[in-house]
Amino acid sequence: MTKIVFRCPYPPAKLNPNRSKGAHWASVSRERKPYRKACWQECLAAGGRKNLFDGAVFVTIAFHPPDKRRRDKDNMIAAFKSGQDGIADAIQVDDGDWFVSHVIREPVKGGCVEVTIESNPFKEE
Repeated sequence: MTKIVFRCPYPPAKLNPNRSKGAHWASVSRERKPYRKACWQECLAAGGRKNLFDGAVFVTIAFHPPDKRRRDKDNMIAAFKSGQDGIADAIQVDDGDWFVSHVIREPVKGGCVEVTIESNPFKEE
């Protein structure tokens, strides 16, 4: 079974749907592109690449917020969407074919998102 684990930067505040209400789409887009690329690079640096995973994958996305304030899990997931797209670009597995679990873990300075990607453990090799 193939498995990679890596950390992405915590999503910029502007990508949070509650923060971006009323913001012009272009200003939000300027935040999405570099964040998507940063997550793509982190995945590649951890060994993610095309054809590493065949078909469906199991992905755990663990959010480590930058502080102890309460956060809405749905907004964290939405803010990470462009990062998820960057990871999908790196491994070339459509994120629609992912089995995803999201967890919120303890805060770390600066925040981060820990991503674990595993091949389908039920598939016969």
